[in-house]
Amino acid sequence: MKKLIAAIVLAIILFVVFSSAFVVREGEQAIVTRFGKPVGETRHAGLNFKVPFIDEASFFEKKILKWDGDPNQITTKEKKFIWVDATARWRIKDPLLFMKTVATQQGAHSRLDDIVDSVVRDAVSGNYLVDLVRGASYEQVAEETETMIDDENRKNREEIIGDILARARESTPDYGIDLIDVQIKRLNYVEQVRERVYERMISERNKVAAEYRSEGEGTKAEILGQMGKELKKIRSEAYRTSVEIKGEADARAARIYADAFSRDPEFYSFYRSLESIEKAVGSNSKLVLSADSEIYGYLKDSRKRK
Repeated sequence: MKKLIAAIVLAIILFVVFSSAFVVREGEQAIVTRFGKPVGETRHAGLNFKVPFIDEASFFEKKILKWDGDPNQITTKEKKFIWVDATARWRIKDPLLFMKTVATQQGAHSRLDDIVDSVVRDAVSGNYLVDLVRGASYEQVAEETETMIDDENRKNREEIIGDILARARESTPDYGIDLIDVQIKRLNYVEQVRERVYERMISERNKVAAEYRSEGEGTKAEILGQMGKELKKIRSEAYRTSVEIKGEADARAARIYADAFSRDPEFYSFYRSLESIEKAVGSNSKLVLSADSEIYGYLKDSRKRK
């Protein structure tokens, strides 16, 4: 009987000990509440104790958590409709305040939906699309997007994200939340605007292609003109050379003829007369000569020689 009582007492003691002990794991923190009111806080991993059956331990993450918002349709400063999808990283900085205000991670996500979404909406509607998309200076991307916009309050992507984070951080400490980072992970046009953008992109590409074709045609005309000019120059030089060669040949032939005929002028005169007769009289022609003509004299003299 004594052994049974001892076993029951030991069991009760063990049950009380196990009920009063709780373990905080690495990466966790705990709040001890008594009848719903916080009475203790533990931020270090290890074995801890509480009043059994009265106190209750609530555990919260210490690691960095992720928040993803729902994509929203927002208008930019130039009244263009775009889909904006934002994300953020956060952690529980004050677990006691966190438990009092939002209680759970689902409650924290709901609160971040209100805070981050509203700040992102204000930032997108207050800036131009070109600044939201590109982080480079506006002058470097103006030619790729649209015409220059005259606005002194221009900001690049990094500055806009910095403003979003700073404004969102103003509200999160009230809930025991430390907002670490906010990013816009995706921007996209709505369907109607996307079609117009595609049409404009196609028009711009066609314009560039037409410019390239025009430059090609201009280069082609320039090459053909230069080729024609060089061809005329080559032909002119060749013709001049041929005329010079022909002139030299004719002069040389004339000198040879002159040397040959100067030896017998009478024969030369006779030969020229024969050439004249050959050119004047055809195969079916008759030649009538007077008795006092020079050609008749040559023919008469040649008959006497015979």
